[in-house]
Amino acid sequence: MKGIVLAGGRATRLRPLTSITSKQLLPVYNKPMIYYPIETLIKTGIKDILIIIAPDYSGHFLNLLGDGKEFGVHFSYAVQKEPKGLADAFIIAEDFIGQDNVTMILGDNIFDQDFSNEIKNFKSGGMVFAKQVEDPQRFGVVEFDQNMKAISIEEKPSNPKSNYAVVGLYTYDNQVVSIAKNLKPSERGEIEITDINKFYLEKGNLQVNVFDSLWEDAGTFDSLLHVSNMMAQKFQKENPQK
Repeated sequence: MKGIVLAGGRATRLRPLTSITSKQLLPVYNKPMIYYPIETLIKTGIKDILIIIAPDYSGHFLNLLGDGKEFGVHFSYAVQKEPKGLADAFIIAEDFIGQDNVTMILGDNIFDQDFSNEIKNFKSGGMVFAKQVEDPQRFGVVEFDQNMKAISIEEKPSNPKSNYAVVGLYTYDNQVVSIAKNLKPSERGEIEITDINKFYLEKGNLQVNVFDSLWEDAGTFDSLLHVSNMMAQKFQKENPQK
């Protein structure tokens, strides 16, 4: 299993904070934001991680993270010159993925959950994770039948069929590269990861796991503040002497 952290994009919603550095390098309590998704991958046993970054602040990532030795893993880097959609990451990572399976996490997604069992037991197809949210129209939305089997997925629907959002952690077999290459851009001009999930779903090969622990997409001022406070509480609870 290979790992990808997608940390590109322009993060216009967080300006002026992101006028001088990347969103994924902003602090979340006592660590840079990107530490959290990296740690999520490392917890699952993944040792080989590609970090996809925008060109503007690429040197900042290299200075902070290096080759991964400090984390006990190996980091590679690739530049995404333009944000062409989440699915574009698999095209960029084609040589890195090779014949392996791959798990991608978004660089602004923060979890307080161990996904080791699910990812270590993954064999083939696709696997995503879903959580109930108050604003599902901001995300990919998965609809379930009465047996909690996924029956549809829509990208940022104006009238969501459920309040289950697909979060920014995705596991696929290496077929994902060819799927991504054959996607047509959406109306937003991007190739959508939701279309990858639809492909696997229509083939009957998409596993959707529901979870209920902390997850935050830290891409707005409010969510950045909220998750910083949550991580502060967690740290102080685990380290009362500090």
